[in-house]
Amino acid sequence: MLRFFILRATKHQSIPLLHQFNVHRGLHSRNKKALELIAKGFSALQEVDRVIDHTEPNDPRLFPLLRTAKENFELALEVDNGNTHARYWLARMHLKYQVPGACKAIGAALLVEAANMGDPDAQYELGCRLRVENEYVHSDQGAFYYLEKAVDQLHPGALYLLGAVYLTGDCMKKDIASALWCFHRASEKGHAGAAVAYGSLLLKGAEVPEAITKFNSKGKQLETVRLEKPAMDTVDLASEQFQKAAKAGCDLGFQWLKRLEDEEKAQVIE
Repeated sequence: MLRFFILRATKHQSIPLLHQFNVHRGLHSRNKKALELIAKGFSALQEVDRVIDHTEPNDPRLFPLLRTAKENFELALEVDNGNTHARYWLARMHLKYQVPGACKAIGAALLVEAANMGDPDAQYELGCRLRVENEYVHSDQGAFYYLEKAVDQLHPGALYLLGAVYLTGDCMKKDIASALWCFHRASEKGHAGAAVAYGSLLLKGAEVPEAITKFNSKGKQLETVRLEKPAMDTVDLASEQFQKAAKAGCDLGFQWLKRLEDEEKAQVIE
């Protein structure tokens, strides 16, 4: 990139335009190759995750798949050193898996780099690790710094965790409305736990904050005015959240749906 600016300043205008085209084409080519390598590494890692619960983490039969994943992430990083996804997944290889050649220090350094470069998954994981793994170091400030960065990018896990913090009042003032907002946004992103938390709070009588109401009606203002539909019942809203969780395979979603069904049957009998 520095070479591009030097050429632009010292040569004729038509020449930098050609160099600019070649640079962008080269960047696109490197990004495409890096994404292909990341996909290969992620595919191998998915196969490891599929069978690792049925074997030992350091089972030698997993080593070929782990080595394949690690090598592909390393190659992706060599092809495109600015790729945060490759950096994040390589960090996970060092930190989580018993891959040959793994190093916790390298994994931690890669995770911090990916988080500082703006990767939301890395920011969320780093925030969680800072909050959990330091018993003797007060790292809550650093943890929340990265979690808030991930929340700004609407990371579902970070939204759910921040919602839980608001709900319990841990390290900050208890705020049910903010907790509902976080659970709502995380639920829309497919987080099953957030959907269950949101639905259960609604059943307990928590009022939907104005921010969520405005957010839901913003894109449907004309339709709402024309049809004048009444607001959805609280039980229906909660049931909708539990259905989302159930579709994601969450047992709590099924349990809450069964509970609502049993209560409805009991009311009919009475």
